[in-house]
Amino acid sequence: MALGPVRYLLFAVTVSAFCAIPIPEQIGSKLNYGSSSSSSSSYSQSDAAAAYSSNKVIPAADRMNATFVTLARNSDLWEMVKSIRTVEDRFNRNYHYDWVFLNDKPFDDEFIKITSALVSGETHYGVIPKEHWSYPEWIDQEKAKKVRQEMGEKKIIYGDSESYRHMCRYESGFFFRHPLMLNYEYYWRVEPSIELYCDVPLDPFRFMKENNKKYSFTLSLYEYYDTIPTLWDTTQKFVGEHPEHLSSDNSMGFLSDDGGKTYNKCHFWSNFEVGSLEWLRSKAYIDYFETLDHAGGFFYERWGDAPVHSIAAGLLLDKDQIHFFDEIGYYHVPFTHCPTEEKKRLDLRCSCNPSENFDWKGYSCTSRYFQINNLDKPKGYEAQT
Repeated sequence: MALGPVRYLLFAVTVSAFCAIPIPEQIGSKLNYGSSSSSSSSYSQSDAAAAYSSNKVIPAADRMNATFVTLARNSDLWEMVKSIRTVEDRFNRNYHYDWVFLNDKPFDDEFIKITSALVSGETHYGVIPKEHWSYPEWIDQEKAKKVRQEMGEKKIIYGDSESYRHMCRYESGFFFRHPLMLNYEYYWRVEPSIELYCDVPLDPFRFMKENNKKYSFTLSLYEYYDTIPTLWDTTQKFVGEHPEHLSSDNSMGFLSDDGGKTYNKCHFWSNFEVGSLEWLRSKAYIDYFETLDHAGGFFYERWGDAPVHSIAAGLLLDKDQIHFFDEIGYYHVPFTHCPTEEKKRLDLRCSCNPSENFDWKGYSCTSRYFQINNLDKPKGYEAQT
């Protein structure tokens, strides 16, 4: 839960200080999130940009049915405060979207008092049901304990952690089924200690809705193989049992270099996600999660929610239902997504150092996403490889 991926520190970079600066007045004519379709709402993204530049609040009737969601502990409070401030300053101060906080233990009074004072929308605090944060009956706990000991001896990151496994399982299969989440259509996942480097004047939730996007990301990279040795085998089993769930226009090329025989370990980094809760609650996704859950890899190995979400999106969704939010400058230790194009950074008042952009580095999978979608890389990407 909110545990930083230390194994990636080999790739760590120095980050610029965050500062939120008002957006230029004509930003609506300079920026969009890519494709755009017509909407039945009378309130457009141009209206949103104008409201952002004048620091006006978007009318409640024109907001999407969406929420931020965070899995956190009481001890994460002050790192969570940083995340809330950056999200509010860069985006939510004009939108007042709700925020759902989830914990395997009750939140204390201080956590609730501080976070509710900082969030502009309504805050909701939920306890995770015990059955979603414990061992299912089919798991051999002695075997799981032995695996943790062995992975700890091998110095595999979080290899000896029991709570990390419960967290990954919960994020993979249950957060979207918590009672507090059931009335929402879209979510934006936020973890402690993150930063948004650029203003976000346009509404990502609205973009997802209007363009039939189901999953989105800002960073992608390779997974640590020793944590997922049988994940792809189990996925192949699922595909064999449920061919009806496989999209005919899927992103297999992002996940595999040989047409699906093996997994190349590429995944979207799930500490930032804007996605469809209806998709996660669909029969296709639930069937996939149930197959993985009964295989036991969350406990007998150390399957992470990032490769689980990524493989599911890559196989079950059409390619054009997965979106790269280039405009959302983002940092989670140790990686930075900083928009490559200078004009975009200036328009959005980004505070990130473009030389620290991870997108085009050798350990990033974002180039592969561009390739399978026949997208042109942004001008100047060569300088960031």
